[in-house]
Amino acid sequence: MKNLVIVESPSKSKTIEKYLGKDYKVVSSKGHIRDLTKKGKFGLGVDIENDFTPSYEIIKGKKKLVDELKKDVKSSSKVYLATDPDREGEAISWHLCEELGLKDKEYERVVFNEITKDTVINAFNHARGIDYDLVHSQETRRILDRIIGFRLSKLMQYKTSGKSAGRVQSVALKLIVDREREIESFIKEEYWTISAKFNEFDAELDKYKNDKIEIHNELEAQSIIKKLSNSFKIENVEKKAKKRQSKPPFITSTLQQEASTKLNFNAKKTMSIAQKLYEGVDLENETVGLITYMRTDSIRLSDEFVKSAYNYIENSYGKEYLGIIKKSKKTENVQDAHEAIRPTSINRTPESVKTYLSNDEYKLYKMIYKRALASLMKDVKLEQTTVILDNNDYKFKTSGSVIVFDGYLKVYKDYEDSEEKILPPLDTYKSNILVSNEIIKEQHFTKPKPRYTEAKLIKEMEELGIGRPSTYAKTMETIVERGYVRIEDKKFIPTEIGIEITDKLQEFFSNLINVKYTAKMESDLDKVAEGKLIWNNLLKEFYKQFEPMLNNAFEKMEKKSAEETGELCPNCNSPLVIRNGKFGKFTACSNYPTCKYIKKEEKEVVKICKCKECGGTIIEKRTKKGKIFYGCDNYPKCKFASWKKPED
Repeated sequence: MKNLVIVESPSKSKTIEKYLGKDYKVVSSKGHIRDLTKKGKFGLGVDIENDFTPSYEIIKGKKKLVDELKKDVKSSSKVYLATDPDREGEAISWHLCEELGLKDKEYERVVFNEITKDTVINAFNHARGIDYDLVHSQETRRILDRIIGFRLSKLMQYKTSGKSAGRVQSVALKLIVDREREIESFIKEEYWTISAKFNEFDAELDKYKNDKIEIHNELEAQSIIKKLSNSFKIENVEKKAKKRQSKPPFITSTLQQEASTKLNFNAKKTMSIAQKLYEGVDLENETVGLITYMRTDSIRLSDEFVKSAYNYIENSYGKEYLGIIKKSKKTENVQDAHEAIRPTSINRTPESVKTYLSNDEYKLYKMIYKRALASLMKDVKLEQTTVILDNNDYKFKTSGSVIVFDGYLKVYKDYEDSEEKILPPLDTYKSNILVSNEIIKEQHFTKPKPRYTEAKLIKEMEELGIGRPSTYAKTMETIVERGYVRIEDKKFIPTEIGIEITDKLQEFFSNLINVKYTAKMESDLDKVAEGKLIWNNLLKEFYKQFEPMLNNAFEKMEKKSAEETGELCPNCNSPLVIRNGKFGKFTACSNYPTCKYIKKEEKEVVKICKCKECGGTIIEKRTKKGKIFYGCDNYPKCKFASWKKPED
């Protein structure tokens, strides 16, 4: 009998089975196998009156998989649960344990942060039991999201044009709406600058005598220019030695931000590619995970990696490039359970694996590799020069810097935004008088804070302690899918529905749907994971506040009138209105539920080509979930169907 290993991902199972050998069979659960039912009060799958006891069922479409896993368990001598090394993975292991009927001595929990042979085998030598504190933390989050998602979404669907609301989603939307209102209410102010142009640099007016100068309009600017000559005296040249530290290795949020700004990947794409790099890539002689686990908010690096990276830096660039390890500025919500995102081997350079990766995989791996390497390299040393030029007591200032030692930029310069401005050696001028080519005045206006890009919103959520690294991509995706925001020039702009939803939630749930409460909830979930807080006590405290607010909102929130189409119902002569449904907008009778008339929309048939199987016409069709496919209009007589668009 073989040992059975259950992982989450099918691609990961192939990699690990190669490492463990013939005595092990590695299979996949393909993620979660169970979720909350939709039974009981409000369809929550949670017994609120009985200490918030959850009720679970096998996820639709997974019964056959679970039956196969049960057969595998019966024919195995030992079961190893090797799901992902986080709360979600811990919960999946527990659900497997429960559903497969595993007793304590029949299974062990195995955790590894990277998929390399040595790490995986070492993990099997240090197996443990299930960490129930982590499980309870995940359960509590799921129950919270189910209660808020179901109950608030029902309210929004009944009272507004919106489809859903959520614990993190609605706070992220509020940030976007608040920023839009800041922009709308912003009153721009005029200001002017005066610059002197020289052959090799520009200098900007900074002070008059010792006072900072502000120029409010063109008349003031013109008045100053009249007092200036084209001759400037070098009053002071100051040189300072400065350092620029490298950034720490990537965590989930910073990886998503940097991939957005440097590679133009959205968060969903970034995490999808990172998952592939983590689970395993087929190289020439081995299958190996190229990076460590990509859902983390710790910048810690293992001692083994640091040692190998230092050797690599010294051998490749010289001892003078060795830096210090970045220390985590531990914040309340940081989980230090596993490492930062890094390459599994510093010797597996991006160039050495390029031929085995897609272009996007290579780009992301290269950035992860370079960031981890740069984090352990010496600071950049700069010589910054600041020059003050005097013109009739008006002080002009210019600054520049020269890289004295490139430090971590040796490997990371392609990802740095700043460019060094080099000044001529003004302190060696024979004359201390410079003559400008021209002096110009320029009009400017103050600007409001910019709209959020995906990268900026993730950064803001991280700093505010909203959500977890693994939820950012889904949050961005949801608010776009729901039609609460649109993306224009890579920036989030709230729609009318998004603003409506936010205003209604703030009117009735401002104590719960806000940054402070959401961040506190994340902190409390961490305490559950650490065994410092009882999970259902947290839920009781939340529900005690939530339910009265919800009842009040159902009673007092003004219902938005449905938009009339101008047509009358053929059944009862009431006005027809546009309603929002699960699959989008539809036209129905305003006299619902007395009259349940729904207008059948005549959909335009998109003809593609002649059907080669029966001579009919291939037309564009959609699945129940709205995905486009192509099929014959003679269905069901002709069953031709294809995801790919046929050609004549």
